Parts: sequence; C-alpha cells; structure tokens
Amino acid sequence: MEDKTAQCKIILGSSSIARRKILAEMGYEFTLMSADIDEKGIRKEKPEELVMALAEAKADSIVSKLQTINNQEKDEIPTILIAADTAEAILHRLPVGDYVKEAEPTLLITSDQVVVYEGVVREKLANEKEAREFIKGYSGGHAATVGSVLVTNLKTGCRKGEWDRVEIYFHEIPDEVIWKLIEEGTVLHVAGGLIIEHPLIKPYVKQVVGTTDSVMGLPKALTEKLIKEAL
Repeated sequence: MEDKTAQCKIILGSSSIARRKILAEMGYEFTLMSADIDEKGIRKEKPEELVMALAEAKADSIVSKLQTINNQEKDEIPTILIAADTAEAILHRLPVGDYVKEAEPTLLITSDQVVVYEGVVREKLANEKEAREFIKGYSGGHAATVGSVLVTNLKTGCRKGEWDRVEIYFHEIPDEVIWKLIEEGTVLHVAGGLIIEHPLIKPYVKQVVGTTDSVMGLPKALTEKLIKEAL
C-alpha cells in the first residue's frame, strides 16, 4: 500500500469511530483531536450550509487549540486540517503558528453530517423515543444524508471543503428489528438514527444512491480530492 503519510501529517478532528475506520482504510496515519463547539448554536436554512458551517466551526475550534499548543511547543510539525460536513466551500485562513516554518504540511480534517427526511433536517437524537419514531419513518420509505468535509492546511492557511449527499431507500423494517437496534445502542449516537452498515439493518436497505462511506460520515473520494487540493 502507498505510504500516503509521507507527503503530510494529518489530524482527524472527530471522535467518530466510523470516520477513524474510514480514514485508516484510506491508508493514512493520523492523530485525533476533538472540537468544543455548541452545535445547536449554529443554524442555517439549508442542510448543505449547516454541515459546512459546523465543519468550519469545528476546524476553528481545533485550530485555536493548536495555536495554544504551539505557543508552548515551538518545534511542532505543520498540520493540515480536514473538516467533513456536507457543503461546498473553498476558504483561506492565516497559517497556524509555527506550522508555517515546517517543510512538511499537516492537515486537519473535521466533519459533520445531518439526515434529511421529508425536507426536515435531523441531527443527533434526543432520546430512545425519538430514535424509534425516526427509524419507523424510514421503514418502507427513504431519507438522505448530507455531510461535509473540510481540509485545512495549517502550513499555508488554505482550506478546501465540499458537501456530499446520499439517498437511501428502505424496505419495511420490522418493529422487532427497530427495538433490537435501539437496545444495542449504536443507532442512538448517529445523526437522525440512520445507520446502514449495522448487521441488523443491512437486510432492509433497498438501495443506496451514493457511497456507503459517505453515509458513515467520511466520503473517501471527496476526502482524497480535498487533501490533494489543500496540499
């Protein structure tokens, strides 16, 4: 496998296990950082704008942390930030601290995702009751995921970002399967309670118009494209 980490270092700005898995599958080594933001305090009319704004906010939060670290450790390696959410944007920011002095760039990746069902944006679940209602609604119908990826080059300050949308169609999902999904718990921690890679739900996924990795939170092809553009 190609050693993709030779051209840069990467920080994944996400606590998502799925995103970690996808980025590792892409052949990258990376470190992890999480953003401290109030997601509910950021509102946009369109889902594409919302996920991009959230990716931006997460990137800004992590960059702020990195600047604090750089004030203490002057020999840090430059970093590129990648933020994932579903929206398009090409933005430019000032380079982060001493990263500009390093020969090897560092990338920071942040991401966000929402579910759109009958025109309504769904984010993280409030409780098990909401999870049951949401999944029951998907049964025999369809929903979409909208997610963004944002890559920030901490050496140059350049940012590249876009959004991706996937349509998912479901067969009828039996009530007992919905109960088991909620009891198992994984579905409670994903946007809109929508998950297609779980063994319990896989048999009831009728069609996916787009890629599974995008539904899981980090579209591989788009992420590769943005990394190359940010470098």
